[in-house]
Amino acid sequence: MKKEENLLVPDEIISNKIYLIQNQKVMLDRDLAELYQVETRVLKQAVKRKLNRFPEDFMFELTKSEFKNWRSQFVTSNSDKMGLRYAPMVFTEQGVAMLSSVLNSDRAIAVNIKIIRIFTKMRELLNDNLSLRLEIEEIKKKVTNQNKNIELVFSYLDELIDKKENEKERTKIGYKNDKRESK
Repeated sequence: MKKEENLLVPDEIISNKIYLIQNQKVMLDRDLAELYQVETRVLKQAVKRKLNRFPEDFMFELTKSEFKNWRSQFVTSNSDKMGLRYAPMVFTEQGVAMLSSVLNSDRAIAVNIKIIRIFTKMRELLNDNLSLRLEIEEIKKKVTNQNKNIELVFSYLDELIDKKENEKERTKIGYKNDKRESK
């Protein structure tokens, strides 16, 4: 198993083969076949033989429009397009995990473990990102409320200043000291 781990590809290469399709993180059959070092048709045949292990939330085929859209996003040579005549099977994280039971080689198992770990890291990063966004939104709300409160205080101060300026000089009341007035 140690020898097999040395043959694995870096995390970045696997991460770059994870796409967001139908709001799900998925991997294409041909990318998985390349990682497992088997032909794409061999991978597809193995999946079709055990199709009951792959419900729709584990694996699905791209629709024609999704496939066309996906192909148009990638500039590929004609030889590369030859492998893309048919809409690929795409596998969710659970589908990738199930593949290790269908492709029962040491390489498939080792690659699957690595892929699942990368999916987990991505999920953790997204959760951390979401937590940060929620905290930032909370801070924004507090700042907005403080701004409103400060504006309210200033408007009250303006009212008081206007009131003071508009007041006529009041007549003084109280004791009159004649000594002061006579000087």
